Amino acid sequence: MQQIDFSQGSIRRRILAVATPMLIAQLLNLLYNIVDRIYIGKIPGEGTLALASIGLCFPFVTLITAFANLFGLGGAPLCAMARGKGNREGAQGIMVNAGFMLLLSGAVLTVLGIAFHRPLLYLFGASEVTYPYASSYIVIYLIGTLCVMLSLGLNPYINCQGFARTGMLTVALGAAANIVLDPIFIFALHLGVRGAAIATVLSQFLSAAWVVKFLTGKKAELKLDFRGFRPDWQCIQRITVLGIASFVMSFTDMLVQVACNATLRNFGGDIYISVMTVLNSVRQIAQTPVLAIADGASTAISYNYGARLYKRTRDAIRFMTQIAIGYTMLVWILVSLFPALFIRIFNQDAELVAAAVPALHIYFFGFVMMAFQYSGQSTFKSLNRAGFAVFFSLLRKAFIVVPLTLVLPRVAGLGVNGVFAAEPISNLIGGLACYITMRCTVMRELEHRESMQRGQAKK
Repeated sequence: MQQIDFSQGSIRRRILAVATPMLIAQLLNLLYNIVDRIYIGKIPGEGTLALASIGLCFPFVTLITAFANLFGLGGAPLCAMARGKGNREGAQGIMVNAGFMLLLSGAVLTVLGIAFHRPLLYLFGASEVTYPYASSYIVIYLIGTLCVMLSLGLNPYINCQGFARTGMLTVALGAAANIVLDPIFIFALHLGVRGAAIATVLSQFLSAAWVVKFLTGKKAELKLDFRGFRPDWQCIQRITVLGIASFVMSFTDMLVQVACNATLRNFGGDIYISVMTVLNSVRQIAQTPVLAIADGASTAISYNYGARLYKRTRDAIRFMTQIAIGYTMLVWILVSLFPALFIRIFNQDAELVAAAVPALHIYFFGFVMMAFQYSGQSTFKSLNRAGFAVFFSLLRKAFIVVPLTLVLPRVAGLGVNGVFAAEPISNLIGGLACYITMRCTVMRELEHRESMQRGQAKK
């Protein structure tokens, strides 16, 4: 397995070398749920209702992802910084403590999720019609929580060691299995949404087994070894403090999903929950490449900052921003020109398509502004600026999207259009605020440190 050296060579090539396999991995990871939705949306006679029920399960899936990100994306930058400083023992300690917390939180989420799934589904917007579908899916999905936690939460520790291709293969194995197993369980065995959940759990198990096998094997620089392990609560606190930004981003996503589904049910009914499920699916596909660039750059930013290579750190941030802007602009154009094409990937129902096309135009308006949010947020996270990262996560989702989702439908007769308009408004305000703050703080600090290094070198 080829290991990437972030301190040497072109920083753009190093970022792309990491980001490309990560992009493939994230696209494949997306298939876990996206493929489910594609197949579920095509179940004869009940595809639209079944699709709405999957949308009701999003908050559960997002919450599990939030905890995986808390200890995965929280510890990986610290691990990369420790490697950059040559502290291999410290880097390994970070990874092992993160692994412990992933197992502990995964077990708790499994128990609580299964115990309280019924009242939570109704809180999330379920009706008597959609609840049976949603319940059938989420109970089985929750059984595989530990597998999700390990595959999502430990994979960043493979990437931060420079084994990006191995990280890609972690996800590829599970995604390929899901693609094969979904039609077998859904259609061939006539299990419907339960079949989709079973296929997903089995696929996640394969991903988790692969990542654990690598991190306990000979090729890994840092080993996942629990022999003689005792939790280092100070280390766990550091991981949690940094990871809270990623956690908050996912957790606030959950709040948005709950607010959207509940409001849409009141103003439009189950059909518009199906529409939002489709829009979220399109958005997830659209944002995956820019997230991969941000994650790839994050590793390079953390490593070079830890190694005091401040010019390379600034170059990595600039390159990440440029790519993000160019890509999100392209997505905005394509979605605006071909909305029905993206919608029909998930459902062919004429009523759903007719409702989803204008909603998609509103929802994706100004999508390019997301580039500034991703760039600023990733930079803060990479450099251990947890306070900034948490604040801007809360600002865009909890303080802008959720209130607007609840208020706009009641303003000037906007109805369901008000729910869809909340997203672009938050992208504009939150994205610009995050990026401008990053430019005025982090970039100025890096320029100052670089200037001091040049001055010392001349002496």
